[in-house]
Amino acid sequence: MSFTEEQIAFRDSIAKMVARHVAPIAAEIDATDRFPTELVKLFGEMGLMQLWVPEQYGGPNGNLTMVCIAREEISKVSPACASIAGLNSMFIMPLLHFGSEEQRKKYLPRIAAGGVVTAIAISEPQAGSDVTAINTRAKKDGDCYVLNGRKQWCSYGVEAECIIVMARTSDSPGADGISAFIVEPKTTAGITFGRHERKMGFRGAPNTPIFFDNVRVPVENLVGEEGKGFRASMRALDLNRPTIGAQSVGLAQGALDVCIAYAKERKQFKKAISEFQGIQFMLADMAIQIEAARALVYECARAGDAGDWKRLNLLASMAKCFGSDMAMKVTTDAVQIFGGYGYTMDYPVERMMRDAKLTQIFEGTNQIQRVVIARELLR
Repeated sequence: MSFTEEQIAFRDSIAKMVARHVAPIAAEIDATDRFPTELVKLFGEMGLMQLWVPEQYGGPNGNLTMVCIAREEISKVSPACASIAGLNSMFIMPLLHFGSEEQRKKYLPRIAAGGVVTAIAISEPQAGSDVTAINTRAKKDGDCYVLNGRKQWCSYGVEAECIIVMARTSDSPGADGISAFIVEPKTTAGITFGRHERKMGFRGAPNTPIFFDNVRVPVENLVGEEGKGFRASMRALDLNRPTIGAQSVGLAQGALDVCIAYAKERKQFKKAISEFQGIQFMLADMAIQIEAARALVYECARAGDAGDWKRLNLLASMAKCFGSDMAMKVTTDAVQIFGGYGYTMDYPVERMMRDAKLTQIFEGTNQIQRVVIARELLR
């Protein structure tokens, strides 16, 4: 990819940080499923969590390309840890595009200071890909809205200081009637958390059900207008999906890197397996697919940074879908190249394969991405 000198320097600084602070704990994070609070502090100090906060609110004034660069580089050793970079984006975006200036002034400087975990709560047990099926309710009562319901798959919600919660404020069908609210779970009564989900991969990135029981939220915490929350969530997802593509590219690149090193060292039939054409073709195909996905991700990032929303909507789904399908194939092939050792936890490729699977599912399944792509093509 063709990056500016500033972007290259940013990428190199991330690479050095990853080698020093992330690579040594990646396997342990996966084994113990603990949330790496030390990385929250470090990433906050480096401005990585709050990359998208504008300069006028004390932030780094980053953009989609920078978030993609950070996530790609960190994902070479741990896509779960990479999720902490740009973590606040899903909370920030609805405020920037639909929130009031009072909300931005209240929350963005606080996030810009670093180390603040935020989240967005959209999915529910019966509402995953079909966001319009959410049942969490928000009923206006004086100067508050009262929230009741349950959220599922809210990444980092159990650790968050602030959460954007999508709730239905009217019985209008479909997306109409869904509104967005800012909730502070650590200081608000009526919020409880369920059992921590035990996941195949992306361990260390917590997903915990959230329960809302007569939770009172001030009316000034409504983001934008009533009934416009779905639009806010879709804009946030459009801007976050390319970063999942970037994580997928980084994950696949990390798998390729360890495969190349292993193939040069591993000997069978008195020569390195890298000398066998069958292995060479596998490595070549992996590299081709990674470069293709990388090009798509950063083309999408350019569209987002240019404010080309129509093109972003299409490219975001393409980047996420193609990138994650590619990562699944590359990491599966990586396990094959390692042979029996690839199936053991002594080498990183089995973890990489487990992590890759989730990239095909979250932020909208790849089946849904294909629906979005086809709809845009046929519109």
